[in-house]
Amino acid sequence: MTGIIILVILGGIIYYFITLYNRFQILNNGAEATLGQIKVALKKRLDMISQLVDSVKSYANFERETLERIVNLRTKALGDIGPGDINEIERGIRDILGNIILTVENYPDLKTSETVKELMDAIQDIETEISRHRYVYNNIVQEYNTKVDTIPSSIVASLLGFRKKEYLEFEEEINRRPDVRWR
Repeated sequence: MTGIIILVILGGIIYYFITLYNRFQILNNGAEATLGQIKVALKKRLDMISQLVDSVKSYANFERETLERIVNLRTKALGDIGPGDINEIERGIRDILGNIILTVENYPDLKTSETVKELMDAIQDIETEISRHRYVYNNIVQEYNTKVDTIPSSIVASLLGFRKKEYLEFEEEINRRPDVRWR
């Protein structure tokens, strides 16, 4: 009878040990997977900022260049001009109109302010995604670290070499706005 009790207790301890080991592994894998999602989101944010800033740059340049061409053509048209000048102005206007029509067809909402708004919305969406992943990661790490620190799971952790994990703290980066100025 004593042997059975000892076997039951030993079996319970082994079962509990295996359960704790599995929980540590589940938390560790969850933390690693969430870190992977954060890395993907960070890369996506960097790619999106780069693409959208380039896009805004090209729109802003298009609008600036178009406006400069219009102002130049208007100045020419108001000056002392002959037939050759009129043809040149007409060609210039047709070029501008052709470029505008082409651009508008490709980008119906071609407005620099709208593009900037979209850029900021996209950046905010990515920031929200990163924040959500960071929250999940830190919750997993909190449970993992609590298990590393508390008895009896701390015994299993020390026997198997599980060490505390670092929290993700982006406070300095969160408070600093991304540089989206074009030079």
